[in-house]
Amino acid sequence: MSKRDELIAKYAADLKDKCGVTPDMDLLTKVTIGCGPSIYNADSSTVAGSDQKELDTVKNNFLIKKLGLKDSADLDKAIDAVMEQYGRSNKSKYRAVVYYLLAKHFKKEAIYK
Repeated sequence: MSKRDELIAKYAADLKDKCGVTPDMDLLTKVTIGCGPSIYNADSSTVAGSDQKELDTVKNNFLIKKLGLKDSADLDKAIDAVMEQYGRSNKSKYRAVVYYLLAKHFKKEAIYK
């Protein structure tokens, strides 16, 4: 099993166990690939849910640039909802899982087809 496959399995387990979501493995794989090499770096592979600068990066680089959404309060609300769903006390919020949940939230799965 490749390192990426191991990470995807770990992300799927997080979605099931921590978020209560049965993952669409095809979409999760594509979101993970879309994260590029950041998934292999301990710092960039996770999202610090309490760091506003980090949350702004998720909003600007993923929601606005990747998903093509317009900047609005809805984006911040969605990020907040995902952080809540993932569990605020959970220190390791994987970037691929956060992006997966946000893509699902905004029904933007087609971007990864």
